[in-house]
Amino acid sequence: MGDDIQSVCVYCGSSSKVDEVHKKSAVDLGKALAGQGWSVVYGGGRVGLMGLAADAVLEAGANVIGIIPSHIQEREIEHTELTELHVVDSMHTRKQMMVDKSDAFVILAGGLGTLDEFFELLTWKQLGLHDKAIVVCNIDGYWDKLLGTIDHLAEKGFMRPEDKAFRIVERVEDVIEALKKAPKQTIDPKTKWI
Repeated sequence: MGDDIQSVCVYCGSSSKVDEVHKKSAVDLGKALAGQGWSVVYGGGRVGLMGLAADAVLEAGANVIGIIPSHIQEREIEHTELTELHVVDSMHTRKQMMVDKSDAFVILAGGLGTLDEFFELLTWKQLGLHDKAIVVCNIDGYWDKLLGTIDHLAEKGFMRPEDKAFRIVERVEDVIEALKKAPKQTIDPKTKWI
């Protein structure tokens, strides 16, 4: 799939009150994605891990596309130095546009918003709305309990084991290889949301 990737969506937290290991992972991921010449799509904020990742991509000379709802922009937390900043009318529009503009997804440490986006990606993949690569970057075991919960859902029959359709890596250094080795996308990338 690596040759097909032009843009990667990064989902991560907007908090700065987190361990340094997660801040470093955001910076390192931004540099790594930019090093491949890939654009980065993200939520458009200048704070927390989101801002650190975006700044790292920009400093490395690659493009960053931010997508932010107007109600969040009004709080003056949008990043004003991006290659593109799209201000949209709702969280739903934001999430759809982020998926549409991306060829693959990386999940870093985050909070409720990151969880929401990750589960929506998995649900849409389960329903056949996309088959783009998803890589969970489980830095310092951050997602261990969540991954255990997903296994539990499959064990109890509330999801099929094959719907655990994402790769897990433990280090940022392994994200690029995981994306490059992902199967090629076969579903029409145009939006199929109802």
